[in-house]
Amino acid sequence: MPNQDALMDKITEYHQKHVGQTPAESDYQLLEIARRLEMYGVRLHPAKDREGTKLSLAVSHIGLLVFQGHTKINAFNWSKVRKLSFKRKRFLIKLRPDLNQSAYQDTLEFVMASRDCCKIFWKICVEYHAFFRLFEEPKPKAKAVLFTRGSSFRFSGRTQKQVFDYVKDSEFQKVPFERKHSKKVSGGSLPPQDRKTSTVPQESVSVDQTDSPLRLTLQAPVDDPTVTNGHQAGPEAQALPSTTGHPEQQISGVISGSSLVVVKGQKAFPFGPGQNPNGHQPSPFGPGQSPNGHQPSPINAHSSPLSSPLFTDAGYVRTDDEDEVRRKKFPTDKAYFIAKELLTTERTFQKDLAVITVWFQAVLGKEDILPDSVRTLINTNYDPVYQLHQAFLKEVEQRLQQWEGRSNAHVKGDYQRVGDVMLKNIQGLKQLTSLLQRHGEVLVELERSCRASQRLQELCGEFEQQKVCYLSLNMFLLRPLHRLLHYKLILERLCKHYPPTHQDFRDSRAALADISEMVLQLQGTMMKMENIQKLLELKKDLTGIQDLAISGREFIRLGCLSKLSGKGLQQRMFFLFSDSLVYTSRGMTADNQFKVHGQLPLHGMTIRESEDEWGVPHSFTLFGQRQSVVVAASCASEMVKWIEDIRMAVVLVEQSNRPSTDLLSTSRSDRKSPEEGGVEAESEEELSASRSSLERQSAQRGNTMVHVCWHRNTSVSMVDFSVAVENQLSGNLLRKFKNSNGWQKLWVVFTNFSLFFYKSHQDDYPLASLPLLGYSLTVPAETENIQKDYVFKLHFKSHVYYFRSESQYTFQRWMEVIRSAIC
Repeated sequence: MPNQDALMDKITEYHQKHVGQTPAESDYQLLEIARRLEMYGVRLHPAKDREGTKLSLAVSHIGLLVFQGHTKINAFNWSKVRKLSFKRKRFLIKLRPDLNQSAYQDTLEFVMASRDCCKIFWKICVEYHAFFRLFEEPKPKAKAVLFTRGSSFRFSGRTQKQVFDYVKDSEFQKVPFERKHSKKVSGGSLPPQDRKTSTVPQESVSVDQTDSPLRLTLQAPVDDPTVTNGHQAGPEAQALPSTTGHPEQQISGVISGSSLVVVKGQKAFPFGPGQNPNGHQPSPFGPGQSPNGHQPSPINAHSSPLSSPLFTDAGYVRTDDEDEVRRKKFPTDKAYFIAKELLTTERTFQKDLAVITVWFQAVLGKEDILPDSVRTLINTNYDPVYQLHQAFLKEVEQRLQQWEGRSNAHVKGDYQRVGDVMLKNIQGLKQLTSLLQRHGEVLVELERSCRASQRLQELCGEFEQQKVCYLSLNMFLLRPLHRLLHYKLILERLCKHYPPTHQDFRDSRAALADISEMVLQLQGTMMKMENIQKLLELKKDLTGIQDLAISGREFIRLGCLSKLSGKGLQQRMFFLFSDSLVYTSRGMTADNQFKVHGQLPLHGMTIRESEDEWGVPHSFTLFGQRQSVVVAASCASEMVKWIEDIRMAVVLVEQSNRPSTDLLSTSRSDRKSPEEGGVEAESEEELSASRSSLERQSAQRGNTMVHVCWHRNTSVSMVDFSVAVENQLSGNLLRKFKNSNGWQKLWVVFTNFSLFFYKSHQDDYPLASLPLLGYSLTVPAETENIQKDYVFKLHFKSHVYYFRSESQYTFQRWMEVIRSAIC
C-alpha cells in the first residue's frame, strides 16, 4: 500500500493504548475480532431457488447459510437438518419437523451451475458437519460386494471434540519461539525496489509436534440475524459450546502460508455481472457518480484479491472512552438535540426526494413511454421542492457545525439557534403550497398512465425492486406532504422547551404558526391521498380482485385471522374496507400475492363472540346476509380491535345507504359461492407456500406490510398508518446482538413500522431492515449485564437486539417512535 504514513501513525497511536499486552494476548485479541465477522471464512457458492432467484450457499460451523448478494437471509442449523443430498444440479436440504408450526417446508431445493459444483459443495458440507458436530471420526462404510449406491465419501481426520480432548488431556511439547520485532519503516521513504521486497516480520508459534497443519478456531457470531428488504433473517442458530482455557485450544480452519491484510473501510467480496466492487446495482449515472454527487473512495476503487472479508466502518466498535469524549465535546442543551433531529431527518427526507427527482426520472429517461403531461407534472411539482430542501439542508448542517464548534470557530455571533433557519425555509415552502397540493394529482395520473401502458407498469415494478426504492413508489410521492407534519412536531417541541424570553422563541413560534396553517390547508388532500395510496398498494398485493381504488371506498384494517372451516382453523389474511370484508390466503404467484377466497358485504352484518360455542380462544362469528364465518384472533386485544372496527364500518355503511360493490374479479372461471366450498379448495403446495418463511423473497412485493402481518400474525389499521407517518426518526445508533461483545455503529431510519440500517447517512440504500410489528420494547435488565446508558432492547421470540443512543433526549425519542409502531 503506497502513502502509508498516516496509516502507520494511526497504528502507532492505537498500539500505545495496548501497552502491557503480551504478544500472545494481542494475537488472541485479533482472533477475537476476526471470529465475530459474519463473512470471515465463508466461501459463497452460486445457486438459484425454485423461482430462479440468484442466491449463494455457504457452510459454516453453525450449519448452512443462504445469502442474497452479500446479505445473509437464512440459516439452517445442523440440528434442524435431517439430510443433505444432491441430484444432478439440484442440491436438496431436508429439514426436521418444526413442532411450533402446523405446516412447514420439508425439503428445500437449490439449483447450482453443474453437477460437479453440487457435489463439491455437498462434500464441503459433509466435512463441516462431521468436524463440528460428531464426537469422533466417522468410520468408513463397508464396501458392497456387487452394487454400490450413493457416495462413499466420508470425513477423515480428528473432529473438533477430539482435538479439544487431545489438547486438554495430553501434555504435548510446545516449541519455544522468539518473536522478531522490526522498526517502523515508512513506505513512502523506501525506494521502489525495497518496497517490493519488504516483508512482514516473521513469527513462529507454539504448535503440536505433529505433521498436521496449525489449526485456529475462528467462530462467527451465531446470533447475527441480518434482515434485508423488510425481512427478518432465519432462526438464530445455536452455537457449539465454547471452550475455555488457553487460546491455542480454540481450533478450526487451516492457515497456510498466506498473510492477513487489514484495511479499514474496505470489504473484499466477489461481485457479479452488473455490479461494482461496492455491491451497487448499475445506476443511471456515469462511472463514479451518484445522485448526491459523492465520488467513490479511492480505497474502494479496486476489489481486494483476498478471499476473506476485511474490516469495514460498519464493523467498527467504538470504545467507552470515545463515547465519553464525544459527550463532553458536544452541547448538552435539549434545543441542540431537537435541532440535530431536524438535521438527521432532513437528510433522510432529501434521500427520499432524490428517489423521485433523480433515480426515478433517470429510469424513465431510458424509455420514452411516460406521457409528456405526466412527466411535466412530476418535474414542475417536485424539482422546486427538492431544490428548496437542498439549500435548507446545507443551512441546517452549517448551523449545527457552528453550534458544535466544529466550523467557523472565529465567527462571533449567536448561532446556537435553529428557529430562524426553519422560519426562512417554511416561508419558502408557503410559496410552493400550490405545488404541494398537486402531489396527489401526480399519484393519480401516474397510476392512470400505468393502467394504460403495460410497459410503464412493468418499468415502475422493476424500479420498486431496486434497493434505492426501499418503500413503495407511491409512498415516496407523498413524502413532501408528510414532511410538513414532522416540521410541525419539531417546532412544537422547540417552543415547549424555550421560555418566552429566549432569543429563538419568537422565530420558532412564527415558524410554528406558518407550518400549522399549511398543515391545516393541506390536511384534506393528505388524508385523501393516503387512503388512495394504501388502496393502490393493496391492489398490488391481491389477485382475483377488481376496481379496489374507487371513489368513496376507504381502507380500515388488514391483518391475520384464523378461519374455521371443515379442515379446522386455517390462517387467512383479512382486509376490512368501508363497504366489505375480504379474506385471502397466500398464493403461489411470482409476486407473492394473496389470493382472494371470499367477500362479506358489511351491510346488515352482525357480530357475536363465540368462544364458548366453538371452544376456540378469541373467536367470534360474523353473520352476513348470505353466509356466516367463524374467525379467531391471535389474542384478546386483536379480537377487540377487529370487532370495534367492523362494528364501526357496519354503522357507517348503513348510514350512507350505499349499495355494496362486488370486489371479486368477474374473469374468474371458477367463481363459486363460499357455501359451495369452491373458493376454499387449496392444494398442499399452496398451503406449504403460505407458510414459507418471511426471509424468502423473490420480488419487492414480498416486503410489504401485508406479508409482515401474515408472518407475525398481527394486524394494522389506517389509524396506525397515519400515526406512523408522523412518527419517523433518523440518526446514529450503536447496535449489539444478544451474544456479541462489541457495539456496531449504524445509521438507522425508522419509518413504515420498520428500522432500516445504513452504514452511514451518505448511503443511497439500506443494507438491511427490521420490521418491528410483533416486537416488544423494553430496557435491559440488570441480569443482562449491559452496563451502558441510554440502551433499549427489542425482542421477538429468540431474536434480541440492543440499541444505544447518544443522549437522554434521543433515547426517549427512539423509545417514543418505536412504541408507536408496536403498541
